[in-house]
Amino acid sequence: MAFDTVFRAARVLVDGAFRPADVGVCGGVVARVAEYGTVTHTASLTELRDDEVLLPGLVDTHVHVNEPGRTEWEGFESATRAAAAGGVTTIVDMPLNSIPPTLSVAALAEKRSAAEGRVHVDVGFWGGVVPGSLAELRPLAEAGVFGFKCFLTPSGVEEFPAVTPEEMGEAMAVVAELGSLLIVHAEDAHTIEAAPHRGGREYADFLASRPGEAEDTAIADVIRFAEATGAAAHILHLSNAGSLDRIAKARRRGVDLTVETCPHYLTLTAEEIATGATVCKCCPPIRDAANRDALWKGLAASAIDVIVSDHSPSTPELKSAGDGDFELAWGGIASLQLGLPLVWTEARQRGFELERVVTLMAEGPAARVGLTGKGRIAVGAAADFAVFAPDETFAVDARSLEHRHPICPYDGRELTGVVRAAYLAGVRIDREVPRGRLLTRRTEAAHAA
Repeated sequence: MAFDTVFRAARVLVDGAFRPADVGVCGGVVARVAEYGTVTHTASLTELRDDEVLLPGLVDTHVHVNEPGRTEWEGFESATRAAAAGGVTTIVDMPLNSIPPTLSVAALAEKRSAAEGRVHVDVGFWGGVVPGSLAELRPLAEAGVFGFKCFLTPSGVEEFPAVTPEEMGEAMAVVAELGSLLIVHAEDAHTIEAAPHRGGREYADFLASRPGEAEDTAIADVIRFAEATGAAAHILHLSNAGSLDRIAKARRRGVDLTVETCPHYLTLTAEEIATGATVCKCCPPIRDAANRDALWKGLAASAIDVIVSDHSPSTPELKSAGDGDFELAWGGIASLQLGLPLVWTEARQRGFELERVVTLMAEGPAARVGLTGKGRIAVGAAADFAVFAPDETFAVDARSLEHRHPICPYDGRELTGVVRAAYLAGVRIDREVPRGRLLTRRTEAAHAA
């Protein structure tokens, strides 16, 4: 067989382990994984350096692109450049913070139109669930969204209101019929309303306003309705490790439930957040060091399924609103480009292998949303790759990041692991030439079949 191109490396991640290999690519798909140095019939050869490894392109299923409508916050061009620079070759865009939010087929068409011809990686889309939107779920599923997102507490934007637990349960019944997935921002509104809201510049006050009990109560509701309806459910951005035991018990009962966490919960702690440092504000919040350790234990025990960014940028004015008042500032962390080195820097210190990190950030998220041809290097899978130097160090410079605004809680932090290149369908991603596709769930399911 003659290949369009061959990637040759002493360390290629195949079937969960590194080995020397040649990876032959035809038509944007992996056609052969062969012994190192054995493939000669190729139009081009890409040989990695001794300090580089070939990884599957990462898959980030939790990205707020914010276009159309709030493109001053982010946008498809800047977000997908940042993804590619971080070795992320596929993202799934969240339904809110864009105007209109993705609550109807017409809104999805508007978002796809804004993205068409302007994305540097492959992009899929989530639909949304808000009060009164149940009739839109089937048409959106038929139009190709990868599932549906709801909030159990106010989202922060008025055009995407929260649902009650009972409304979530009604949505789950529909989602179960559709064979789709409901993803939930799981914080209980009543618990948060009852918490102290002093406002101000002290992080401890903000943390008290979003207690771990709010997550645990909401997760109990997710479990209750998922169990009753048979729906597939996914807990977004888990911050409270105290909920892991509840989640594990539900899974043992057969509830179709997965959970994600994010780099900021794995690398930052409440103790280190300075007065007025609203760059670190997110919801649910970053908790203490003991909680961070417990999240890592959850990863080690496979109690947490995936790591994704929850990339949620805004303008500098919103992020610093109230002169460092945590109650007033926008809650969101921009880290799409830095996810792999952030997680790897911390993981290696805790005894995690790179293979495990990549599974959590590539194959795991891809599999949960039905992107079965993504996130792994295997015959028949997409030839989406990241070239990674796992031992090289660098200092984060927020001004050099590809996302729209130089706002990042990691500015100046030294990290280990550098993404040197990313490839989409076997071709190196060029930041000036957008070549990404707009994905649909139906198309990807057909490819997998």
